[in-house]
Amino acid sequence: MAEKMSNKTKGRPDVKNKSNTIRSVIFMIMMVLFCSLLITELNHGELKKTEVPISEVIARANDPNGNIAKITITGNTLDITLKGKDQPTETSLKDGSGTLYDQGLVNYCDKKEGEELTKCQENYPIIEYKEDVNVWGIVLDVALTILPIIAIVIFLSWMMKQANMANSQSMSFGKSRARLYGADKKKVTFKDVAGNESAKQDLTEIVDFLKNPKKYEKLGAKIPRGVLLAGEPGTGKTLMARAVAGEANVPFFSISGSEFAEMFVGVGASRVRDLFSKAKKNAPSIIFIDEIDAVAHKRDARGGAGREDEQTLNQILVEMDGFDNDSGVIVMAATNRVDMLDKALLRPGRFDRHVNVTLPERKDRLEILKVHFKGKPVEENVDLESLAKKTAGSSGADLANIANEAAITAAREGHKAISNKDLTEAFEKVAIGPERKSKVMNEKERKITAYHEAGHAIVGHVLPDSDPVHKVTIIPRGQTGGVTWFLPPEDRSYKNIYELKDILARAMGGRVAEKIIFGTDAITTGASSDLKNVAELSKSMIIEEGMGTGTRNLVFPSESAGYYTITTGKPYSEKTAELIDAEIKKLSDEAAKRAEEVLKANKAILDKLAEELLVHETLEEADLAPILKNAKMPETAKLYK
Repeated sequence: MAEKMSNKTKGRPDVKNKSNTIRSVIFMIMMVLFCSLLITELNHGELKKTEVPISEVIARANDPNGNIAKITITGNTLDITLKGKDQPTETSLKDGSGTLYDQGLVNYCDKKEGEELTKCQENYPIIEYKEDVNVWGIVLDVALTILPIIAIVIFLSWMMKQANMANSQSMSFGKSRARLYGADKKKVTFKDVAGNESAKQDLTEIVDFLKNPKKYEKLGAKIPRGVLLAGEPGTGKTLMARAVAGEANVPFFSISGSEFAEMFVGVGASRVRDLFSKAKKNAPSIIFIDEIDAVAHKRDARGGAGREDEQTLNQILVEMDGFDNDSGVIVMAATNRVDMLDKALLRPGRFDRHVNVTLPERKDRLEILKVHFKGKPVEENVDLESLAKKTAGSSGADLANIANEAAITAAREGHKAISNKDLTEAFEKVAIGPERKSKVMNEKERKITAYHEAGHAIVGHVLPDSDPVHKVTIIPRGQTGGVTWFLPPEDRSYKNIYELKDILARAMGGRVAEKIIFGTDAITTGASSDLKNVAELSKSMIIEEGMGTGTRNLVFPSESAGYYTITTGKPYSEKTAELIDAEIKKLSDEAAKRAEEVLKANKAILDKLAEELLVHETLEEADLAPILKNAKMPETAKLYK
């Protein structure tokens, strides 16, 4: 079934045959016109005609030095060939009365007899004339005759083609643009999907439904109408959907949510109807709608029944749970914005099953890296497990990008295989950005950057709930002048308030180090991104996590919740807004104070680390250990639990 439908999508034989027939008829007509005109021209030849008086012809014929070579008499016409000319001259011999008698040349030889007649015939031989055809003239005439006809035929054909195209486009305007992945496409199975075992387990049941529907029908179970894949961008939602189609071996219609949208009202709904109609004809089948939030976002009173997006959504709702409940079509959809979807679409009977495709854990990242490095030449000591440890929070797409960048780096450096150095460079390039080797800093800027990054490293190393320092560099990367890298020892799903406060303090370490070394008035713009991160994390802790002192256990709705106050334009009162601002400031001030206490207590280590950075520019974890081993935690920087 899938292969048959796929062939139909590749071409329309009936349309092609009809088009070829029309072309053949037009070609035959043109050939007939060309041949008839050519034959006509060949039969008639080309003659140059000149009218001269009969008296002049007789005088020139009687003159021994005349230039007449041949004369052919036909009725009252003489065909004269001049001496030295291949082209004849047709001369009409008509006197005033229109006759040729008396002294005419026609009767001249008729009055002779014997030798005189012979001499007359010798002097004025009557010779049969054969026309000399001018080929180039004929070709020119034929071309001038045929070219306008050809131009007219081509113009009419083009007009007919444009009319057919316009008609075809108007007829297909409301047709679905879904792509069919059938037996002729490369099959993807769950073996090609690394990680996300829980999501694959949920989808395996869908595959079993499609393969063995009777097993479930005997127990009264109904096949799920819809499966919603939700997760962060790049986690493999589309790959999961294709794996379901590959495992079930059924036709798979793929379309993006934005492809339903059109400026004309009703087109989206028409395309939905056409898509489900095609899927039902190929049932059992799967419809996959990627980025469904583009067409299925929440409806509200501000909309209207005539809006195109709402008509499209309504049609999807009807098709998924209308009167025809035994269509054998499963709808799969993917989105990273479940909160944007209309509630009517999420209820049981439409999207019965919600599958969360999460960011991969460490063991899953290792399996994904193995898949992407499969087939690539790598050195024996390449440590993919260490790379998997570094890439916490990375999606499958990020890991694929790292593998590709590692191969590019190895090729650029002339390596025969990918090394650990290539992996590190690729990871840092994807995570932060490429090294800006063209950016040259003067000695003062290098010193400021060294103390700034050393401040981050020391505060993060000393605080008890902070992640370990992995690497420090003052080489510019991406939009940063330097980087201090902290890596968690293991993947964690939650962070407590102490861990978050340590993150705030180490983020303030760079600005505080500049203040201690260069003075309050000498601080630079180098800490702008750090301060932005502190503000965002502090706001999230207060508004979303309920971690404020005066707002403990209180969570405030976001501005996208759908309601606002008149005074502030926010979903909370003016008094509450002031309280939130005070709590955010309190967190940032506390972080700055803790960082300052740590750096003042470890001033000698701060100087030592900055000096090492100025010399080596980059220090790895092994280089940092002997420098930071004597750093101490002051009592004034502790958080009492």
